[in-house]
Formats: sequence, structure tokens, C-alpha cells
Amino acid sequence: MNEPTLRKAMDTLEFLSQDREARQLYEMRQKAIHDEVSMIAGAKEEGKAEVAINMLDEGLGEGLIMKVTGLSAMDIEKLRQKHKPN
Repeated sequence: MNEPTLRKAMDTLEFLSQDREARQLYEMRQKAIHDEVSMIAGAKEEGKAEVAINMLDEGLGEGLIMKVTGLSAMDIEKLRQKHKPN
């Protein structure tokens, strides 16, 4: 165990396994981090969909929309079906 990062992880694991309250706090923090990452990922997907809808409303081609947003042709078609231009 000469690797400092591994040693620190092992020490943390040992500490957490001995202290129930510390373990619960750790698990709550990990859940909060996971929730935040999920929220950000969801927001990014919503943003892509909004951009794609705006591009569809402007009459831009599917290929350009795919390139700009990273959405698949199937995703764009679903958006097209759900959204009717103003």
C-alpha cells in the first residue's frame, strides 16, 4: 500500500465502517452528488431538445440539427411529432 491515494481511500473506508453517523453522512453526501449529476444531465438533454425544436421551427435540416445537438434522427422525429411549429 505505497500508493497514497489508495492508502487514503482505505483509511477513509476503515473510518466510515467504524462510525455509523459518519457513514450515514457520507452516504447522504454521495446521494446528493448523484442527484446533482442526474439533474445536470437531465437539464442538458432538455436544452438539446429545446435547441432542436427551435431549429425545426426555423426550418433547418435534420442533418444540421443532429450535428449541432448530438440527437439522433429518431430523437428529432419524436420531437417533431410532439411539437407543432408556432
